[in-house]
Amino acid sequence: MPYRFISLLVALTGLILPSASAGTKHSPASRFMSYEGRVMCGYQGWFRAAGDGSGEGWVHYTSKGSFEAENLKVDLWPDVAEYPATYPAALKMPDGSAARVFSSWDASTVDVHFRWMREYGIDGVFMQRFFRVTRTPESRQKGRVILGHALKASQAHGRALAVMYDLSGLKAEGEDCSSIIQDWKELVDELRITQQGADQTYLYHRGKPLVAIWGLGFPDRSYNIRAIGLEKLIDFLKNDPVYGGCSIMLGVPNYFRELQVDTLADPYLHEIIQQADVIMPWTVQRFTPNLHNERERFGAHVAADLAWCQARRLDYAPCVYPGFSWYNLSRGKPGGARPLDQIPRQGGRFYWDLIRTAAGAGSRMLYVAMFDEIDEGTAIFKCTNQLPVTPAAAALLSYQEVPADRYLRLTGLAGKMLRGEIPVTTEFVQLELGSK
Repeated sequence: MPYRFISLLVALTGLILPSASAGTKHSPASRFMSYEGRVMCGYQGWFRAAGDGSGEGWVHYTSKGSFEAENLKVDLWPDVAEYPATYPAALKMPDGSAARVFSSWDASTVDVHFRWMREYGIDGVFMQRFFRVTRTPESRQKGRVILGHALKASQAHGRALAVMYDLSGLKAEGEDCSSIIQDWKELVDELRITQQGADQTYLYHRGKPLVAIWGLGFPDRSYNIRAIGLEKLIDFLKNDPVYGGCSIMLGVPNYFRELQVDTLADPYLHEIIQQADVIMPWTVQRFTPNLHNERERFGAHVAADLAWCQARRLDYAPCVYPGFSWYNLSRGKPGGARPLDQIPRQGGRFYWDLIRTAAGAGSRMLYVAMFDEIDEGTAIFKCTNQLPVTPAAAALLSYQEVPADRYLRLTGLAGKMLRGEIPVTTEFVQLELGSK
């Protein structure tokens, strides 16, 4: 069925049924009524700098709050040429000037990121909301600052936005998902995240606000998914008469169907999945261009996932990523440092192969990991080839001499492919990828 016809059908359905969430506080409609035909990126928004007003010092750039090279956590270095506010780090550029970085705490930083999304045709982002943020009234209030910046920027630049609750950090004993329920209530009441009128930018799916929950079924998590109140949380988001009426996306391991390899062998995961609307499996590190026929393996995997989900009336958003590297993040940890450039980008070829393979298998929506993740080397935003000088204890990965906007361009083209504006057979060598 052509994408334009599907879009028209969704729009007409919205006119016939003005509120799929009748009685709730959510606005009945949005500029983005469906995830279908869209590419959404994960957005961390967790970088802080000394002097940015957050009072947190250096966060996520380094591991111990100071900017000595031995504490460096990031593997990519951001291109800061377009940021109104930047901060000097304790590293030097080859010409002796101070290396500078941005802070996510600044509204101007978030605005630049959403402007890039508009300029390159990227649909929007899932704002990562980690469990620790939801624990207390103080942490929830502070956690609304950057989300508030993103809400304003999404409206200014016409980009979609949705919330993704990441269960990372949830304690194994004595903690459940109840604080997420309170957090969602406050986002609706105080930030009015889904109450911006019919022209709002919050992402809807199946005619309802889409809320994502990430981190179910991973064996390296300390919490027991049977004991953290997941069913209560999902029931609240779907059925609460005031704050519910939402669609649910679940972030699960890559081998969720088989309940093996990177997935807990617990059939309860399938019971929880059946209560959702969209499934997004985590593919980062599961596929690599270093292996022969990896594109074919990925295509077969996506096709099987799609068939499994369609049989259960679930929508499916495959995760694609440009590469992976966490050398600095892993230094000093058990097992030693992981290789720099562990999953190479190949100048964008690996990323494009995942995109067109997923689309060719029948995917109608994509999740990109990630927009701004330079800790693990998956970022698609502008990074630089002009790197600070680092001692032997640390190392940085360049953008391999490709333009800073290479991956933003590819992500925008991914949306065109989903919408049928360019064919799924488009090879990487056929793309026009000059820099702006």
